[in-house]
Amino acid sequence: MDKLNRLRLELSALTVFRHLLKDPVISALQEYLASPSLDGYAGFAAALYNAGSGDLGRYILDICENDENIFVRTVGSGRSVPDYMDRALEAELATLQTVAGLTGAELRSPLEYGGFLPEFASGGINLAGSYRHRVDNIGKYGYGIYAKNRMFYIDSQGSIVPVHNPDRTRLSDLIGYERERQTILDNTKALLAGKPAANILLTGDAGTGKSSTVKAVGNELFGDGLRIVEVRKNQLCAIPGILDELSENPLKFVLFIDDLSFQNDDDNFNALKAVLEGSVTAKSGNVVIYATSNRRHIIKEKFSDREGDDIHRNDTVQELISLSERFGIHITFSKPGKDTFLEIVRHLAEESGIDMPKEELELLAERFALERGGRSARLARQFIDGLLSK
Repeated sequence: MDKLNRLRLELSALTVFRHLLKDPVISALQEYLASPSLDGYAGFAAALYNAGSGDLGRYILDICENDENIFVRTVGSGRSVPDYMDRALEAELATLQTVAGLTGAELRSPLEYGGFLPEFASGGINLAGSYRHRVDNIGKYGYGIYAKNRMFYIDSQGSIVPVHNPDRTRLSDLIGYERERQTILDNTKALLAGKPAANILLTGDAGTGKSSTVKAVGNELFGDGLRIVEVRKNQLCAIPGILDELSENPLKFVLFIDDLSFQNDDDNFNALKAVLEGSVTAKSGNVVIYATSNRRHIIKEKFSDREGDDIHRNDTVQELISLSERFGIHITFSKPGKDTFLEIVRHLAEESGIDMPKEELELLAERFALERGGRSARLARQFIDGLLSK
């Protein structure tokens, strides 16, 4: 049996990596191996080109490392892998290593054609070694959609979906609030280390960098196994299901709720409260909740809520502010003072390549802030963007 025919049969027998048979490049290769033709070869080359750089070796390595299969799910959940499954993995990695090393000349050998046919790169990888390394460090690398992506959101069907163009803010990009950011960073590192970590509520004035801090921490610790999943306020009822889905994942997750606030009759209030106090689902050791709010007590209260005819109005008020107390850590981001605001402006100006005398820059920045009623990191960025646009 020749090499190409044997490879066709071995690919058909994939079990651990069975999902890869639906991959457009592998599928096109199978079609060609089953019935070699000019059209089939060109179809395979086109699929490989469309998938990226046209490097078959790197492509095979990429799809294998990011594949979510029974082997990595078993390892990721902490269960023992049966010997027969481990042997299957070894055999299939050998098959896929052969695929990764295929050359254009080998694939064209069954064809009786002397004209031009496209080439591609191949080889240059140690698939088994690379794959075993990632499996041994699965708590940092993850698998499936979590291997490459750092931030996610919940779609309308309740599924966790990657953000393909995430915010790339780094902690080094942020000025001021060092103590507040260090508290968040330390708590997140505790989560990554498998130590007890608290849910965090970040409150304070708009534009002070609460959301940017959470995203920056996610970017900073991505390589250590941290992922951010943003949950909108109207999706809070889905959190128990999300926790169940993530509970056996080897990575660590921050469920991020931005700009949190409720009306006092909002059903989502009770949903989040139940999750925070653990009455709906057991606290997951690999997930924490970080929420931001411009309101100290999260609930939008009216004077009528305080002075109405409710006999137990004191109990009602306490209920309204109780949610914030269920976060283990509460951090306040206050408006920056003049010195901090100008420090942020100077940093952004230098980063953006703005060449302007310091005194003029600060004078214009202060005027810009006063015209808008206050100072914030967001206003500093808007000021710099305005200078860049001129």
